Amino acid sequence: MSHARVAIVGVGNCASSLVQGTAYYRRTGETAGLIHPAIGPYRVGDVEFVLGIDIDRRKVGLPLTEAIFAAPNNTQVFERDLPPTPAKVIMGRILDGVAPHMIEAGERGFQPADLPEPDKAEIVAALRHERVDVLVNFLPVGSQAASAFYMECALEAGVGVVNAIPVFIASDPVWEARFRQRGLPIVGDDIKAQVGATIIHRMLSSLFCARGVAVERTYQLNTGGNTDFMNMLDRDRLTHKKLSKTEAVQAALAERLEDENIRIGPSDYVPWQKDNKIAFVRLEGRQWGGVPMNLELRLSVEDSPNAAACVMDAIRCCKLARDRGEGGALTAESAYFCKHPPQQMAEDCALALIEGRALPQLDAAE
Repeated sequence: MSHARVAIVGVGNCASSLVQGTAYYRRTGETAGLIHPAIGPYRVGDVEFVLGIDIDRRKVGLPLTEAIFAAPNNTQVFERDLPPTPAKVIMGRILDGVAPHMIEAGERGFQPADLPEPDKAEIVAALRHERVDVLVNFLPVGSQAASAFYMECALEAGVGVVNAIPVFIASDPVWEARFRQRGLPIVGDDIKAQVGATIIHRMLSSLFCARGVAVERTYQLNTGGNTDFMNMLDRDRLTHKKLSKTEAVQAALAERLEDENIRIGPSDYVPWQKDNKIAFVRLEGRQWGGVPMNLELRLSVEDSPNAAACVMDAIRCCKLARDRGEGGALTAESAYFCKHPPQQMAEDCALALIEGRALPQLDAAE
């Protein structure tokens, strides 16, 4: 049986947690912490990371399994002794992938490598040489031009995509049509966490509606100390991120709230939090007889490991669709794993569709 061969653009905290976790599950055979132990014929151990792409001098040129521990990465290390790998981190294109203040931040920010930036032909050649099945986009929030560059590379190289960031590709009709025409699957946009602020906020909103409580106002405020939060100090890079998170919650409400009554998005960078994310969620509503009520929740979670389970499933769904010759946005997979899919749907509906398509193949494989 073939493996799912994966390339990662942006070897940051999310890449670190994903690569560490894959090695952990391959070594231990554990299933705790996985959403699905297998999708189609693919178990976690069948995912192979064959290429990394980054621009930081502390990572470029290193084996991928070493680069994931290099600064400014600061996520939790839970699987240090990774087996040797031929996968290297190559120099990528900078474009708008780095905000100016991130270069000025010293050790905590980015330090671009003093190397020539590759053109599209070089990246396409690297993807083809490594026989990549799925490209995972982990670029910083706001990387519009850089994401577009790598999407062009994926289309030319014949590679499926998991777009884990809030740059709208799968949910953009023009981009989606191009992937569909090329017969290449894409899952996107903006990955949800396994149990994160947005999925909890959606579930609570659905609960209020199901129990007849009219939601009148709500907010979700987040703080963290990783490079993602530092990057988002540049508010100009936040447009799609805020829209993605807001629409994910709006879709779970019985009635859409006016803009002034819903506030969702990253709030501040707190360096000592490192990869720990703290979210504050509040919902205000009226129940029986118009009597007011409110709910407040505080969530503390390691941000990057929290995303890895969803990315792992999205990779395997993308690989399975590629095996089947399916192109374009994977609707149910995007809705279940991402905040801004082409079509929003309830988690239970999306999950039922995914499992109806993907899980029966496991029986045949075994």
